[in-house]
Amino acid sequence: MSDRSLLPGSVWNRHANPKSGWSRLLTTPVLMAAIYLRKPRLLLATLAFLVVNPVLFPEPTEDQQDEFMYRVVRAEEAWTDSGRPLFGLEYPQLLNGLNVFASVYALYAALTRDPKGTVVGTAATMVLKLWFVGELVRWYDGQQDTA
Repeated sequence: MSDRSLLPGSVWNRHANPKSGWSRLLTTPVLMAAIYLRKPRLLLATLAFLVVNPVLFPEPTEDQQDEFMYRVVRAEEAWTDSGRPLFGLEYPQLLNGLNVFASVYALYAALTRDPKGTVVGTAATMVLKLWFVGELVRWYDGQQDTA
């Protein structure tokens, strides 16, 4: 872990389990559904899951280390450790910024019980997140190739 790391190495190692990343991504529609449907227990359970998710799963096995979501977490770790910002006006950070707007829109739509807006905003949030982390993986893979 470098001085700049957002999380301790042990947390990154467990969070690198692909089950952690995929289940975390899939909480987005569950979270929006909990808000849209006014289900406080589901909302609290989802938020609790998001908090414990990075340490919920064991460290990935060797055969999981080629999986996309493993590389996503390693790319996020390397990106933040390198001092690069997660948000900004440059590509790919711009995608993360757009994700914030999509998330706020989805949240507003869920709060106002706009079904189409909730679905569109939630889908946009997930697409932008996957696009952003996909770009981080491309950067990370390039770093690995030159190392």
